[in-house]
Amino acid sequence: MGASALALTLAAAVIHAAWNLLLSGEEDTHSATAAAVAMGTVAFAPVAVLSWRMETSALPYVGASAAFEGLYLVLLAAGYSVAAMGFVYPIARGSAPVLVLVVSVIFLGASVSALGVVGVLLVATGIVLVRGLRAAGQSRDLALALGVGACIASYTLIDKHGVTHANPFAYLELVFGLTTSAYVIGVGRVRGPAALRAAVSFRTLLAGLGFFGSYALILVALRLAPAASVAAVRESSVVIATGALAIGGRERVTAERLAGAVAVVAGITLVALG
Repeated sequence: MGASALALTLAAAVIHAAWNLLLSGEEDTHSATAAAVAMGTVAFAPVAVLSWRMETSALPYVGASAAFEGLYLVLLAAGYSVAAMGFVYPIARGSAPVLVLVVSVIFLGASVSALGVVGVLLVATGIVLVRGLRAAGQSRDLALALGVGACIASYTLIDKHGVTHANPFAYLELVFGLTTSAYVIGVGRVRGPAALRAAVSFRTLLAGLGFFGSYALILVALRLAPAASVAAVRESSVVIATGALAIGGRERVTAERLAGAVAVVAGITLVALG
């Protein structure tokens, strides 16, 4: 992974951790998520229009990505509504790069260096340690977190190919436009328009900007580096989020978690070198 792709992916990780911290603290996570993605999509529309380039060959990728993005939002909001962020977020993010690596190598014939493979596995192991080997969580919570991870892996692999047929901002605006429309309509029917209006705030606006902006950076990085490498490095967001939770007094940092953070950093270094 080159320096530019590494810098873009690390920046995306910081922003991704920030918007998840914002949304996980909301009382109604579904309404807050709907409001956030809607505002983010609207805010970035002018950027997408000014840089618009969309080949018709990109449309199948857009449709597939939007489907997995929508499912991702549903499962993520559901996970945050029933379980702690410290449980859901690390498992979801940690499982994604492993799935991307497996699919890339076995089914797509992608070439990944030995250092890259070790780096991805180190990142995943570190994230499990950051989460805590004995962290409590029901099977339902685990299923939701793993479902989120599977969605992340799916749309990452789709977007790796889809973004080559369009400008990243235009591609993302179309994907998120479809996703947001379906999600807002669904939440509006279940929660009601009043809940959506109540969820509109400065916090959800920031979360929406982060939601769009972080993945825009990832799309650019995917044009510069293998999907498995990008997927691994961006999961450093787990360490960033854990540190923020600890500093804010919401969680405690143990020796196990510190070891996990070191493993994640080491894994990212190997991925970059590979």
